[in-house]
Amino acid sequence: MPSRKVSRPDIWVKLSGRQFAKSIIVQGGFHFALSTLRGEDMGLRTELFDFHLPDERIALRPCSPRDHAKLLHVMPRGRFGDWHVYDLPDLLREGDILVLNDTRVLPAALTAIRPPRPVGGGADVPVTINLHKPVNAHAWRAFAKPAKRLRTEDALIFSDKLTARVSDKGDGGDIQLEFSLSDHALTGEINRIGDIPLPPYIVRRRKTDARDVRDYQTVYAREAGSVAAPTAGLHFTPGLLGHLKKRGINIHHLTLHVGAATFLPVKSGNVSDHKMHSEWFTLPAKVAEQISTAKSRGHRIIAVGTTALRALESAAQSGQFKARTGETDIFITPGYQFKIIDGLMTNFHLPRSTLFMLVCALAGRKRMQAAYAHALGNDYRFYSYGDSSLLWKAD
Repeated sequence: MPSRKVSRPDIWVKLSGRQFAKSIIVQGGFHFALSTLRGEDMGLRTELFDFHLPDERIALRPCSPRDHAKLLHVMPRGRFGDWHVYDLPDLLREGDILVLNDTRVLPAALTAIRPPRPVGGGADVPVTINLHKPVNAHAWRAFAKPAKRLRTEDALIFSDKLTARVSDKGDGGDIQLEFSLSDHALTGEINRIGDIPLPPYIVRRRKTDARDVRDYQTVYAREAGSVAAPTAGLHFTPGLLGHLKKRGINIHHLTLHVGAATFLPVKSGNVSDHKMHSEWFTLPAKVAEQISTAKSRGHRIIAVGTTALRALESAAQSGQFKARTGETDIFITPGYQFKIIDGLMTNFHLPRSTLFMLVCALAGRKRMQAAYAHALGNDYRFYSYGDSSLLWKAD
């Protein structure tokens, strides 16, 4: 059994009355916004989920081997445990269910040329395109730069085999593209000419390279359609999956195609004003039945990643957990009553993000703030290529 460190989470500063603290310094120099407006009874403010993270704590490369990343164990109470992902079989028990998202990341970062318009002329305009949501067999929503150089009905040339027409233009660089190819022909050409769509906080600091083609894909990825990886799953290796199965831990798969909106912070002042982007998912009937049976027998259901969690909870929204295929825009915030999930394996998330709000809903906001402070104070690496955590639902 590997050695481990533990730390007390009792690091909070109390405020009184209706005062608002812009930030509180906690363990490791971590800063969290904290509101004491009658225990949040004046609305769930986005600033409650804000924090400062030094740039040097953002992982630009994954740990190698994958399962040697750190794993912070966060129980509902008591001390935090510092482990590694390869220790996961020791933290679970026979009969537990692990649910993995088997989506496959498309190389959705593209470059194109907008040729001169028939009226007005001008020169070719280079444009970068990041696909973020399929519309139908031949159309995608995408983020474009520079979007101000594009108009509806503009043509874009991606390769000698692929062109597109801008059919709609929204806010923030969002456009809709109608491609000249469809279905498997379109996917095949995207795979040929595209680059892996690394998160913006990585590409701002380095270029995508050949290593990312392997690193930014889970070893069990099957169903192509995501423009971002289900990053908790990046830590698994064939050996770890085999070890889990030998311990009697059951592994099941579903699919949720992850959109680029997963990286977007919540910009509204109140959490309730935020609009979630929808994502497509499917939970097979056999998997739903096996999870329901395990749950009825008292076994724990652990989602690997927030995408798997959101799919599972979406499938339980009717009051009955069952197979489902469709779009989900479920937004899980503190106060949400979890219907199927007992635990979650997940990486460390961005401030003011819907994903940090989700983990606060599961384990408790103050508990997660303390956990993140502990992670920073103990050299954990953050975000998509960073370390991971194993969280349990608050009592």
